[in-house]
Amino acid sequence: MNRRDAFRTAGLSLAALGLGAGWAKSATAPAEVFEVVKTDAEWKKLLPPAAYETLRHEATERPNSSPLVNEHRKGTFNCAGCDLALYDSGTKYESGTGWPSFWDHLPDAVRTKEDNSWFTTRTEVHCRRCGGHLGHMFEDGPKPTGLRYCMNGVAMNFVPAAA
Repeated sequence: MNRRDAFRTAGLSLAALGLGAGWAKSATAPAEVFEVVKTDAEWKKLLPPAAYETLRHEATERPNSSPLVNEHRKGTFNCAGCDLALYDSGTKYESGTGWPSFWDHLPDAVRTKEDNSWFTTRTEVHCRRCGGHLGHMFEDGPKPTGLRYCMNGVAMNFVPAAA
């Protein structure tokens, strides 16, 4: 066997392992079911373009592009897709990242899953009611949780507290 054949065999073996792992995952991991379900066309009609791309296709807005970065009033930050309250303003802090950041979420508001895109492993955060992609969670936040929920502003709407 020459070197070219060895590389080809190794490459085909790795591809087969990758496909096998993908099949195993899809066969054993049930699809998550959400309370709010719409077709892609319905989401596209309902949401502004940037919110649609972020919530439904896991896009990321440019840093410092959201007015929610500088939102400091009392209230809640709700999912732009289904209006579920996600974060209380009391947990928002200035992370310096250019995205609205929180050190905790409201009870039963979000779900997380492993995200292996961009050649790294991160924790993706999505709305537990509609499955909309909100951003990512990192373990470099302030006390008391030590977490940083780094959210896309276009994925949320701010609802001021009643006076």
